[in-house]
Amino acid sequence: MTLVGFMQAGNVTVYSGSWRYPSAEHSFLDLDYYARIAQTLERGKFDLVFFDDRLAMPSVFGNSAHEAVRYGARPVKLDLTAVLGGIAGATSKIGLGATYSTTYYSPYHVARTFATLDHLSGGRAAWNVVTSVNDSEAQNFGVREHLGHDERYERAHEFLEAVYQLWDSWSDDALILDRESGEFAKADAVREINHSGTWFDVRGPLTVPRTPQGRPPILQAGSSGRGRQFAADWADLVFTADPGIDVAKKHYADQKELIATSGRDPEAVRMLPMAYVVVGETEQIATEKEELFLNSYVHPRASLALLSEVLNYDFGQHDLDDVVGQEMLDASSGIRGLAEGVRQHLGRNDLTVRDLAAHRATLLQGPRFVGTADQVAEQMSTWFTERACDGFVLAATHLPGAFEEFVRLVVPKLQERGIFRTEYQGRTLRDHLGLARPVRG
Repeated sequence: MTLVGFMQAGNVTVYSGSWRYPSAEHSFLDLDYYARIAQTLERGKFDLVFFDDRLAMPSVFGNSAHEAVRYGARPVKLDLTAVLGGIAGATSKIGLGATYSTTYYSPYHVARTFATLDHLSGGRAAWNVVTSVNDSEAQNFGVREHLGHDERYERAHEFLEAVYQLWDSWSDDALILDRESGEFAKADAVREINHSGTWFDVRGPLTVPRTPQGRPPILQAGSSGRGRQFAADWADLVFTADPGIDVAKKHYADQKELIATSGRDPEAVRMLPMAYVVVGETEQIATEKEELFLNSYVHPRASLALLSEVLNYDFGQHDLDDVVGQEMLDASSGIRGLAEGVRQHLGRNDLTVRDLAAHRATLLQGPRFVGTADQVAEQMSTWFTERACDGFVLAATHLPGAFEEFVRLVVPKLQERGIFRTEYQGRTLRDHLGLARPVRG
């Protein structure tokens, strides 16, 4: 089983009420906070900790970031380069992943950033590829509107091609470091890439030698048809949001078939749904905690601010109890997809804006495993053994407590079942994932 810790470099986890939980730390502007969380996950032998990112405050709702700031709906997003650099120095085994956009960065910048991180961490870097989702991000980069859906994926495909060429612009044996002769590296082992395409012209070579992993692994979370094809072409880890095991099994089978059709080994690509765990010393304690997370900490307007951000649609024009009708569904393909997922999750067709908002900001985005450590381990084991997933991206209800409880209580139960490692094998993230180091292209 692959386990990934899902993080935000900011005031909340993906659960937007996490900062309000009584034991949650408010040290999100302190590097030691992130280092300690990563050390906890490393003690639990997690494959990877990776950070989500956005390049703007949620400001689509009411055309303002006011409500996001007022209610703490992810207004804080630190630069991930500094955060992961600090974590790299505080850990030695766990993989380190960051989200970087193919829409607002350049291939050279991203290739250099992750090559540097891979070297300085001893081969533990991973890149979560996103195409970015809304106009707020575009406007922070001097663009009036974000690119259309298909254009973003066309750009992303060429972006990956250019990055891979840059990562391969040095041969593995290029460095000589001969003090006597004065020869530093083999000149003919470092090449310009001279990439010229629709979106990018990149000369190269990269100023960073080929890395311990050759190429850092790729995470990707596209759920549309185009996004799933992109994952089939490029991803080593596919981040999903399937609400139930039956939906997940179908997605798993379909995606693995798509990967095979793309000429890649489907067994080498990990399908990882995002999941919440609420564990208690007794079942009653766990259930009571779940009820608190569902009903006590997320302000409705924080929910709507986040929902507006991800769908690039202003829900400020609606009341919470407005019915999700055809006009709203026609406004965004994202709303249609979300509404269908919520219908499946809730088991009913009559949805309101409140239902959509709750799905985005509380604990309804993926599977939720609740109970004692034994019960949680059994639920996770069922998903894994029945081929609904290859592991999980675990989102925290609060920090650092949610990950501390999981590592202390649940990890030993997964290890007893023989479905999770007791020790790391190897040093690099590719070692953890059982991925071969790619040959230079």
